[in-house]
Amino acid sequence: MTAALSFPADPLDVLVIAPHPDDAELGMAGAILRYKADGYRVGVLDLTSGEPTPFGSLELRAQETAEATKILKLDWRGNLGLPNRSLQSTLENRALLAGVFRQLRPRLLFSPYWVDAHPDHVAAVDLIEAARFWSKLTKTDMPGEPHHPARVLYYHCVHLRLVEKPAFVLDISPFWEQKLASIQCYRSQFVTGRPQTPPTFVDRLRDQAAYWGWSIGTTYGEAFHSREPLGFSSLRDLL
Repeated sequence: MTAALSFPADPLDVLVIAPHPDDAELGMAGAILRYKADGYRVGVLDLTSGEPTPFGSLELRAQETAEATKILKLDWRGNLGLPNRSLQSTLENRALLAGVFRQLRPRLLFSPYWVDAHPDHVAAVDLIEAARFWSKLTKTDMPGEPHHPARVLYYHCVHLRLVEKPAFVLDISPFWEQKLASIQCYRSQFVTGRPQTPPTFVDRLRDQAAYWGWSIGTTYGEAFHSREPLGFSSLRDLL
């Protein structure tokens, strides 16, 4: 399956793994845009096509994803082609994903948050964490050289009405409009068939981003989690 993917010559700094196309945009498009503005190489790996859905199709979702990718100015985007609605952290899938890590060689991984109602999201977390470990193994037939991403962080794209305390909140105020534009590319998911009377889906997204922005004294924010302590070499970003 990874043979169908092409990989850039230069390694990525950041790789965002999404169970479905649109999850990366919903959870952390602001962070992606900030990374890009700061000069980092950023990629997104969608694990499934996201189809079937009530108003989508494989062709439409691919078109929507391409439009969103252009707005985010990603250095790389791929799709692992695993089955939607039945994503599993199997040994075969673990090897596939680890092979991608070994060829993209990101320093930092982003995964969905580990508590969710959507079984694909929960399975994705298990798969990402296992593949991160496997990607450093030697004496294996996985493609690429051993590589261990230094850290995995977790973004919010949750199907439960949870307000968990995050490890940190990132100010995305300068990038809110671009984030919103990237999400609105997925018309089959967030426009077609959805009620457009307030509060709309977009209204709810804005409210959530405004809440996280309020929590850190800015206009808009995105929340992130970590299972491990976060290390700092400077305190300047806390001022």
